[in-house]
Amino acid sequence: MSDQDVKAAFNAIFKSSNENISARFSDKSRVIVQWSHCSASAGVESIAEQLASQLSESAVLVVSGCDGACYEAPVVTVGNVRHVRVAPEDIPDILSHLANVHSQPAAESHPFFSRQTRIALDGCGTLESTHIDDYISNGGYSGLAASLQSAPEQVIEEVKASGLRGRGGAYFPAALKWEAARNVRNTPKYLVVNCEEGEPGIFKDRHLMEGVPHRILEGAMIASYAAGVTEAIIYINAEAELSAERMGSAILAARALGLIGKNILESGFDLEVEIRRGAGGYVCGEETTLLNTLEGYRREPRLKPPFPTEAGLNAKPTVINNPETLASLPYILKNGASVFKAIGTEADAGTKIISLSGVVNRSGVAELPMGTTLRDIVDQVGGGPKAGSSLRMLGVGGPSSGVFPVSMLDTPIKGGMLHESGVMLGAGGVIVLDDRVSLLEVMRNLASYNANESCGKCTPCREGTPRMVNLVDKIAAGDGKSQDIEEMEYLARVVNSASLCGLGQAAGNPILSALHFFGDELAMLTTA
Repeated sequence: MSDQDVKAAFNAIFKSSNENISARFSDKSRVIVQWSHCSASAGVESIAEQLASQLSESAVLVVSGCDGACYEAPVVTVGNVRHVRVAPEDIPDILSHLANVHSQPAAESHPFFSRQTRIALDGCGTLESTHIDDYISNGGYSGLAASLQSAPEQVIEEVKASGLRGRGGAYFPAALKWEAARNVRNTPKYLVVNCEEGEPGIFKDRHLMEGVPHRILEGAMIASYAAGVTEAIIYINAEAELSAERMGSAILAARALGLIGKNILESGFDLEVEIRRGAGGYVCGEETTLLNTLEGYRREPRLKPPFPTEAGLNAKPTVINNPETLASLPYILKNGASVFKAIGTEADAGTKIISLSGVVNRSGVAELPMGTTLRDIVDQVGGGPKAGSSLRMLGVGGPSSGVFPVSMLDTPIKGGMLHESGVMLGAGGVIVLDDRVSLLEVMRNLASYNANESCGKCTPCREGTPRMVNLVDKIAAGDGKSQDIEEMEYLARVVNSASLCGLGQAAGNPILSALHFFGDELAMLTTA
């Protein structure tokens, strides 16, 4: 194997893909329909079927994922014309654009996208998610080719220099996991791509799987090469059917081109990839719980150490990465660590995909530089609260995080804790809530979710989380005493400090953050 062999093998694939694209789209218009889990709920299937049956031979229907502007779904793009909230009666107008598609003026800057820096999400909504040629002809798998022309240790050092940290919520330096697994003398080694994404208010991983599945695969291959992995598993939520379908198609297409299997790109690197479906439940996103379900055991966490990089799946070294983390790798390997590190802040390099929902005008997923403030996310990306809504609070980071009042809108996003009260960025969910939602309702929803999702292994989590819900209910019923607030805070701190896994260790955060920012309001709802 030599660098020239790798380069020649990749160039052959790149040439073939370009030829396929040219033959398929020669003198034809691309009609792109964005088909993702969000648009599926808005009737995109019937839109796609009607377009397919009515398109002339001068056009080709392309199925892509959602570009992130979920509030505009279903979206159909013809040239530079973007048709939003498409209904069946809009199809004749869409088809009328085919005659002058090449003369359409450039689309104006879209307010939802203008502040974004798209690395992981690049091409979502435009690349054909069901065909590999579109991805390759737009630079796909060139990051893998660059990696295979370097030693694994060099890839690790490059990613270290980029400052990339995990995007699943823990923000652990990605390359350190690979290095730890590589240094363990035990084989085989595994990579698990954690696409469980079971928490409410988070939907970024599904967008990546449905829009750019090959970018996740390419990142998984780069990470596997660096860590000495020979078997990769894509672990997908049991309910994410479309995501699993798109990832499965991507694996088949990559294998057909020799990008999965033996001697990838004539490099001597071997990798097998398979899909496993999650066992269901928020706790399955915790990495050792995930490993237990892969081995057929109960969905509950393991004691650490040993850590998965030492003894994970089948007691072998195992790297567990989030798909967003992996989807950043091709950019780093193509453009260099310094280019990625220049995005974001000195302490937190790169971008973060935010799942934005609630009472904003523009909900969806947006990829933004680290350091962007919550105010910019709500006002600039989200278009501010909907008419008639008055911003009351933000749910940030999911049920393992907490709530922020309006006074905290200027907080910049960063990895880890955003505030000492327990509010953290987590996987990047931001839920905008108005004054129609009561504080106690928010507290109860978050606390009860954690209680319901507890696996029951740890006594503090099993017993403490429902007790916190009962105390919230007592206050909501008008029977709360001041000592109930004290007990609620005590329970939250005990659960956080004495639980085994990440769910339990953060289950008290919704309570603690609410008490910190809205303590006076809660005190008024109790008696001495």
